[in-house]
Amino acid sequence: MADLTSQNKTLLTLSGVSKHFGGTQALVGVDISFERGKVHSLIGENGAGKSTLGKVLLGVHQPDAGEMMLDGEAIHLRNPAQGNDRGLVGISQELSLLQNRSVADNISLGREITRGPFVDAKKTRENVLATMERFNMHLDPDVHVGALPVAEQQKVEILRALSRDARLIVFDEPTARLASHQAEQLLELVRSLANSGAAIVYVSHFLDEVLKVSDTISILRNGKLIRTSDRKTETRDSLIVGVTGQEVQNQFPPLSPPDLQAPPVLSVRGISRAGEFEDISLDIRPGEILGLAGLVGSGRSEVAHAIYGASPLDKGQISFAGADLSKASVSDCLKNGMALVPESRRDQGLMLSRSLLENVSLPHLRQFSGVLGLNKKREYEEVDLRCKETRVKHEGLRHPVDMLSGGNQQKILFARAAVGQPKLLIADEPTRGVDVGAKRSIYDLIVNLANQGEAILLISSEIEEIMGLCHRVIVMSRGRISKELVQDNLTEQAVMNAAFSGG
Repeated sequence: MADLTSQNKTLLTLSGVSKHFGGTQALVGVDISFERGKVHSLIGENGAGKSTLGKVLLGVHQPDAGEMMLDGEAIHLRNPAQGNDRGLVGISQELSLLQNRSVADNISLGREITRGPFVDAKKTRENVLATMERFNMHLDPDVHVGALPVAEQQKVEILRALSRDARLIVFDEPTARLASHQAEQLLELVRSLANSGAAIVYVSHFLDEVLKVSDTISILRNGKLIRTSDRKTETRDSLIVGVTGQEVQNQFPPLSPPDLQAPPVLSVRGISRAGEFEDISLDIRPGEILGLAGLVGSGRSEVAHAIYGASPLDKGQISFAGADLSKASVSDCLKNGMALVPESRRDQGLMLSRSLLENVSLPHLRQFSGVLGLNKKREYEEVDLRCKETRVKHEGLRHPVDMLSGGNQQKILFARAAVGQPKLLIADEPTRGVDVGAKRSIYDLIVNLANQGEAILLISSEIEEIMGLCHRVIVMSRGRISKELVQDNLTEQAVMNAAFSGG
């Protein structure tokens, strides 16, 4: 790590850096510096330029204009390997690990110790263990990465970066897939890395985390640097105003009470699946938002997928809109009026290289088909309508989805669900990886759907989200229902106590 006794603490400086992709100006004349021993956070709405700036620092993107200086000398990174050679490393929200290789293989990848033309496996493994010991991050070096939970996989990614003698580390949404207690542990690690002398660039939508971990905060909006300030001068409200350019509004829209006398849309009784969840029972009525809370690994998503027909039950019954869907497939559930917004839009939800039109209409092509084949005009009109309803910002329905910001990609999943006019929407981490402005837009979507009589099953790791959006909350722990909470006793402490203690 860098020596903090040096008079010049500035490690890396960008002057007048600009970057465009086609007609989109991602960065506009950005001037910014990063210091050794400091956590410098970048915040902004989706599409503000945060991730682009991080990728310029690492050599993933090359700027169109401007200069980058490392230790006072101009550098021109043509690829990430050149950045790595200079100690500039990144840890992405989307993990880039070899799932079928061991922890040790992933950490040492590209930096194996060789003896002549051969890899010295013993010394390479010793180096990996020494890195784990140095940073007090211990994992079984021989287990396959694919067998690890997400939080442990993220440790592998971090250890790989640390094994490269990192001088500057870019963390891009590092806690987006972690439970709250795991996020706390990661923030402690980030601070310890800064205290060891590394320059940390922390990109996050979680403003409370940013305020907790940062020394310096920079706000980006539409590719421009709005301001850089000392963390002590900022509050959550001041950051929201800086990010959105608007005065702070109430984060959550008002909820209308559901009709508690109405028969349930969904009734689940005693469903179990070995190794995932056991004896789960719940009801959801029209217009009700039922929250499913708990730690990562508690079985929340597994229950949702079972209800949606994506995984078979060992026992139990699922009744939906009067039909027995205990042995139904995903196709059966879709036909009967269920929709799912999955946890990972990239891995489970979207075909990123395909168009908005295809992504929204694909599960519903039957409703646009007739004896003459696909009615493309009707398909286009329906998709256009749903994208307007869900406020998707785009430059044309035939453009690929990967050109959209994260928040708009997430809204595409809601537009797809809306095409089927579902009676039940299962929303699994619906605001993961989206900014504060897009979050409010998605909250409005969810509450509006409930107000129109749609039943919502909401899964979220953000307790604020659960408390702000749900009429009732079921907390899961170790695959079982730990507690049911209603608005009168719905507090952060009550949710966390049930999640950790199992009651």
